[in-house]
Amino acid sequence: MRIYKDFRFEAAHFLPNAPEGHPNARIHGHSFRARVWVQGTPDATTGVVFHFDELEAALKDAQRALDHRMLNDVEGLTTPTLEHITMWLWDRLSGQVPGLAEIEVARDSCNEGCVYSGPAKG
Repeated sequence: MRIYKDFRFEAAHFLPNAPEGHPNARIHGHSFRARVWVQGTPDATTGVVFHFDELEAALKDAQRALDHRMLNDVEGLTTPTLEHITMWLWDRLSGQVPGLAEIEVARDSCNEGCVYSGPAKG
């Protein structure tokens, strides 16, 4: 069984490896939505996979680190592509959220997104 919680953040960035003259090489902003999935079996006593209050607390911490920020200045996000933002969130949340299964980050303004299910096993 999977549960999920969304959070939103507004942020600016530029892509340092974009070709010269490309719009993404310049500073610009987006409205982002992140969806965090947790997988598990409902606890026999509480009936929940993971308490939404605990999940919200972990997400608030990540949201504060990203919201209204210049993403290139956030430690670990010098190249803030959707892919890197999604992996950054995974690294930040994996120690706090047991059963973390998947993270999706989307740019609402572009109808684009990235889904990450953690590092490859093996």
